[in-house]
Amino acid sequence: MNQKQKKNLIRILVSIVLTAIVHFVPAGGIAKLVLYMVPYFVVGYDIVIKSFKGIVNRQPFDENLLMTIATIGAFIIAFIDGDDYLEAIAVMLFYQIGEFFQSYAVGKSRRNISELIDIMPEYANIEVGNTLEQVDPEDVEIGTVITVLAGEKVPIDGVVVEGESSLNTSALTGESMLQDVGAGDSVISGCVNTGGVLKIRTTKEFSDSTVARIMELVEDASSRKSKSENFITKFARVYTPAVVFSAIALAILPPVVLMIMGNPVVWSTWIYRALTFLVISCPCALVISIPLSFFGGIGAASTQGILIKGSNYMEMLADVKTVVFDKTGTLTKGVFAVSKVVAKDMSEEDLLHYAAHAEMYSNHPVALALRNAANVEDDCRVSDSEELAGHGVRTKVNGFDVYAGNAKLMKSIEIACDDITESGTVIHVAIDGKYAGYIVVSDIVKEETFDAISKLKAEGIRKTVMLTGDNRTTANEVAKAIGIDEVYSELLPGDKVEKIEELMATRTSGKDAVAFVGDGINDAPVLSRADIGIAMGAMGSDAAVEAADIVLMDDDTRKVSEAIKISKKCMRIVRQNIVFAIGVKVACLILGAVGLANMWLAIFADVGVLILAVLNAIRILVVPRD
Repeated sequence: MNQKQKKNLIRILVSIVLTAIVHFVPAGGIAKLVLYMVPYFVVGYDIVIKSFKGIVNRQPFDENLLMTIATIGAFIIAFIDGDDYLEAIAVMLFYQIGEFFQSYAVGKSRRNISELIDIMPEYANIEVGNTLEQVDPEDVEIGTVITVLAGEKVPIDGVVVEGESSLNTSALTGESMLQDVGAGDSVISGCVNTGGVLKIRTTKEFSDSTVARIMELVEDASSRKSKSENFITKFARVYTPAVVFSAIALAILPPVVLMIMGNPVVWSTWIYRALTFLVISCPCALVISIPLSFFGGIGAASTQGILIKGSNYMEMLADVKTVVFDKTGTLTKGVFAVSKVVAKDMSEEDLLHYAAHAEMYSNHPVALALRNAANVEDDCRVSDSEELAGHGVRTKVNGFDVYAGNAKLMKSIEIACDDITESGTVIHVAIDGKYAGYIVVSDIVKEETFDAISKLKAEGIRKTVMLTGDNRTTANEVAKAIGIDEVYSELLPGDKVEKIEELMATRTSGKDAVAFVGDGINDAPVLSRADIGIAMGAMGSDAAVEAADIVLMDDDTRKVSEAIKISKKCMRIVRQNIVFAIGVKVACLILGAVGLANMWLAIFADVGVLILAVLNAIRILVVPRD
């Protein structure tokens, strides 16, 4: 609770105590009115001041004016009729209680987002002689070596050049597990160093680093309003003056009609009904609870490493029925590894050993995968290496002629090889003119991918699609293994955009949104074109993050279903509050207009509905994780 909230709570409590004291003071007439005005102004002076400022600024029609007119009018009627002033104070008192609940709820949801502010580094350490000098991170150039001590935040993205430690990434990703790093590992800004001293060579300027981009996304999120919020804003502009004039008409027209018809008229009765009408009609529940629901939803998502760039994207995400994935780097690790070894007349270890040495001097990702899978740090003699473009390599390993490459290579040296249709890249190996076997190198599917697809189905996603530039066999096998419904392979970046447009054109309803999940530079056009673009943020390219509407900070595809779950809960709460608030107010307005509702029912219709709507809205902050 902040200082302003504490101050308002004290005002409310003081007003309640003063009202109770004044109620039992034996006074009447002007003295009683003056005594009751004390607790009234203690709790409501700011509302009265705001209403007069609104009149002066020619923007009078808001809830402050409604409360001021209603309470002052109630005081006047109570004075004329000789009644108690309790109702007049109760209207302002309970209105302020509702405002307090609203302020507390906003503060609670804001704290979820403000935790991201805490990741913003205040300084970077640079060695000057034998001492560390703290400088503004914005003044650090690319390539500078900075020092991060235990307990400090990593200020700028970079690569560790010295030291080992564990990083707390929870503020960025929502995950509590520490990340171990050492020399050669990439680190992102915003993480907290929990262990030893790290020396990091910066790879980006501060303005382009992860923490700066996150803060920019968060700050921009509130400016992108949903259709529901825009509707409420427009609704309030028309609704508030309409009810003020309706209340005036209710206070004047029926008595005038009764007078014309020769019937006796009690003006105070109709003015009381008009004031009750004003209190009931205050649109606070809608104006406050709807934006609060979206703000809370964005905050709840941010605590789980999901950055939603605006409430309009939150609203659209709830309508997603088709999720399209890029393959490499999104569903798979994007790193080649040996997945299968089939040897003829030798062990699998020996076959892999010869193939890895044959690829000793190649920079191809397949060669790297072979060397990672076998021990090449030995005394084997490798000589006469020759790369055969489009075919493979030829070399001598310990005096043996070794050929490693595709089927075309085997055919060119007139060696029969197996016809392999495995998913991935197949490397055939021949040793001293004899076929020795083959090795399959493929992109490895991420462990969480299988769970991610099943969770999407559980959230009601009708269709999952995979787009890839890989060959058809590889793409089909990956899609089948993880449970993807449709797969389109051998696509260029432009082809992916066309495919997304086709999927969007064939949907059965305008509300059946299509989301695309990707990570690479070549995914940026597709992320922009889809109804909702979701970028893998931690390792994704800058272009992908900029083009996307939602960023997953830890590259976990399971967060897609988590984001959809949060958005659906948010929209359920928004709809519940709209129906509840409007329904109760319409019913009470009718009762008030015909004289069946008093000021106490009006207080419930205004403040009671507001408090219930706000309490309903803050439920979004609690999203159980699977």
